[in-house]
Amino acid sequence: MSLQIRPEAPTDIAAIETLTVAAFAQAPHSSGTEQFIVNALRDAGQLSLSLVAEEAGQIVGHVALSPVSISSGSCDWYGLGPISVAPAHQGTGIGSQLMWAALAGLRELGAEGCVLLGDPAYYSRFGFIVRPGLVLPGVPAEYFQALSFSGSWPEGDVSYHAAFEATA
Repeated sequence: MSLQIRPEAPTDIAAIETLTVAAFAQAPHSSGTEQFIVNALRDAGQLSLSLVAEEAGQIVGHVALSPVSISSGSCDWYGLGPISVAPAHQGTGIGSQLMWAALAGLRELGAEGCVLLGDPAYYSRFGFIVRPGLVLPGVPAEYFQALSFSGSWPEGDVSYHAAFEATA
């Protein structure tokens, strides 16, 4: 079977929600609200990029990207996440393919850079680093990482859209 990565379609929304619930069901640091976050971002018109991985007509992966605010006023930075892979497909490279496609998509949008909250051992392979001076308040600094597409690094506190507070 071949994997296709493509933009989400309206007919994918229910499958994305089901996938996201399943992908985070056993995740140790999950809030259990990831599916609500994706839906709230979509409803608010804040999904700058929403890609699905489809195999044999089934959605097996999804990644969401949305704008973030930086207290210094830097523009064109995005937050990556949530990213989900169906439990039966985890460890097969789907997450990596989604990551590369998401980063390519951000470059096409003219993004300056991307931030995410996640495991440094995993995300460093995509070029993400901990950047002193770029802070997500309230989280351990070693898990908040950034990737600059331009080589220019902003400083300041990063804020995600209010949709990240969604609980239903």
